[in-house]
Amino acid sequence: MKKRGKLLGILILGLLVVAGCGSGNAKTGDTATAKQTPEELTLYIVRHGKTMLNTTDRVQGWSDAVLTKAGEEVVTAAGVGLKDIDFQNAYSSDSGRAIQTANLIVKENEKSSDLKVVTDERLREFNFGTYEGDLNHTMWQDIADDQGVTLEEFLKNMTPESFANSVAKLDAKNVEEAKVNWPAEDYKTITTRLKAGIDDIVEKEMKNEGSGNVLITSHGLSISALLATLSDDYKIPEGGLKNASVCTVKYKDGKYTLDKINDLSYVEAGQKK
Repeated sequence: MKKRGKLLGILILGLLVVAGCGSGNAKTGDTATAKQTPEELTLYIVRHGKTMLNTTDRVQGWSDAVLTKAGEEVVTAAGVGLKDIDFQNAYSSDSGRAIQTANLIVKENEKSSDLKVVTDERLREFNFGTYEGDLNHTMWQDIADDQGVTLEEFLKNMTPESFANSVAKLDAKNVEEAKVNWPAEDYKTITTRLKAGIDDIVEKEMKNEGSGNVLITSHGLSISALLATLSDDYKIPEGGLKNASVCTVKYKDGKYTLDKINDLSYVEAGQKK
């Protein structure tokens, strides 16, 4: 009887061990399955609203101006259209017009209205050096002349790279004035800071929050330069990115994918409410 009882005990112990191993394998499998599902971050990149310098057709890069009343209204409409997006964080260029835009959007958000906007100087617009505050038409005509094309041809075929490099070249000629300004940036300088800024934001969000949505407010040319850096398929929409337009970028498995460009549907949705 003792031998029989001992054998029975060994058998029961064996079954318990097998059951325990099976349970452990199941947990390991669940973890593995969870890890196989990659986390995805969606970046909502918004161009700031119209400013007072925009209305006077002035060059506005690192120089700044507040949003006009109409500019505030269109950004608020975009905020209403985005109100159901649960943003885990909000970032902005350190220029006032971009910060104002981010705050107006966050204010309207039903799930993220308590977010504090984090500013990053790397998200600034291009620096136009001695052209800052000048008439846009003057700068555009100088670039067209430098490139040996008509103004119409320049505006039709303009790329962020040719734009920035021409401005940097022209600005460098004006040595005396350049001494009292930050010199205009060439394209490599601009895209290097923009890419570093967005990479740092993504790394921070993926590490601390994981999958989710992030709001980023920046500027027309800088957003275009950033998107062109992230994807070879990007082309500037005719007329450029509109004020308060949204560009969405997906980040997954270490790769950026452009989703929607120059999207005004959020503004339109907000204006209907």
